[in-house]
Amino acid sequence: MQDPIVITGLGAVSPLGSGVAATWERLKAGQSGIRRNTRFEVGDWKCQIAGLVPDRADDPSGFDAGQVMEARELRRNDLFIHYAMGAAQEALDQAGWHPDDPAHRRRTATVIATGIGGVPAITAACETIRTSGARRLSPFVVPSFLPNLAAGQIAIRFGFQGPAGSPTTASAASAQAIGDAARMIRSGEADIALCGGTEACVDPVAIGGFTAAKALSVTFNDAPHRASRPFDRDHDGFVLSEGAAMLVIERLGHAERRGARPLAVLSGYGTTTDAHHVTSGWPDGREATRAMEIALANAGLTAADVSYVNAHATSTPVGDAAELAALTALFGPAGGGVPISSTKSATGHMLGAAGAIEAVFSTLALQHQVLPPGLNIEEPMPEAAGFDLVEATARPWPVKHVLSNAFGFGGVNAALVFSRYV
Repeated sequence: MQDPIVITGLGAVSPLGSGVAATWERLKAGQSGIRRNTRFEVGDWKCQIAGLVPDRADDPSGFDAGQVMEARELRRNDLFIHYAMGAAQEALDQAGWHPDDPAHRRRTATVIATGIGGVPAITAACETIRTSGARRLSPFVVPSFLPNLAAGQIAIRFGFQGPAGSPTTASAASAQAIGDAARMIRSGEADIALCGGTEACVDPVAIGGFTAAKALSVTFNDAPHRASRPFDRDHDGFVLSEGAAMLVIERLGHAERRGARPLAVLSGYGTTTDAHHVTSGWPDGREATRAMEIALANAGLTAADVSYVNAHATSTPVGDAAELAALTALFGPAGGGVPISSTKSATGHMLGAAGAIEAVFSTLALQHQVLPPGLNIEEPMPEAAGFDLVEATARPWPVKHVLSNAFGFGGVNAALVFSRYV
């Protein structure tokens, strides 16, 4: 029997708080991390809200970048790298993986995704050129925004010399990072991996661009906590959010030899491409269904084995409907009665970090035997009729296998399966 890949460490920096414990407790309590956007002056912008990571100065469970990076490092790296470092530190601490042995460092992979990378740094550099000229640019400006530099800076900090990667497949990126890391372990390239995703693009270019594409919610500016509403009839777009999430994964035998405690099993992964449209998947979800089927087959499971689905659903009418169609194709009418929720209702859409934060939530659901709630489902969309939507409050539930979806612009579909470690 093949040695399973287990999760031994989790880390999170999210709009709900900094740290896995705070994020999970607030998620279970039905709290929202979405608020008025104070990152820049929104004035009369159509979209005036975002999922912002709280600052420790304003929230005891907020993020303090000074705890994970020195002041000089903070100045030289954009915000997405700050968040990545915070989540990585937490995951590695929980896993107890800080190897001094060069052989162990060479066998540690670092696979950290981002959908966009350092957009704020790029925007600021363009403004510097416009107002002061190119000679005023910092020599660190390019390394501050390159998408692979979250993985690069973390590898430098912790001395990891195994394979590295940085998927940039939009909203599917960090689910693919986790899948890619598992493949590296399966192929023998690494014994252990830090994997996940990070995003920090609450910026005029990103907000303005997504608004122009009619992708963002614009009707709940006066009630931000109500804006992200996957599967609800009144959903009108996603809420752009930021943060990072990381997992430490390794073979069970490797974990046992070093005395690490497995939290859950990463049992399956599947990915496909729609080859259909830049921003919209097939309306019937055909390739999303196939990604889920591949993931389940990879895990040696069938749809009947799934206890819960952590849906990708971002709160866009087209996307939510396509995912429900995909779930119907996989499970049968009304999703076969399998409980479903989208935790983006609380966090907003963390783009390249979305799959990773939802992997963290899936692991915690397995550990605690609790299903996280979907917020703001006041009247389910017609396509959701009959589905078992986990609404408003967390639900105690016997959770054995979780299916977690992530779908990205460009038609990328990724599905992960997590199983309870007993």
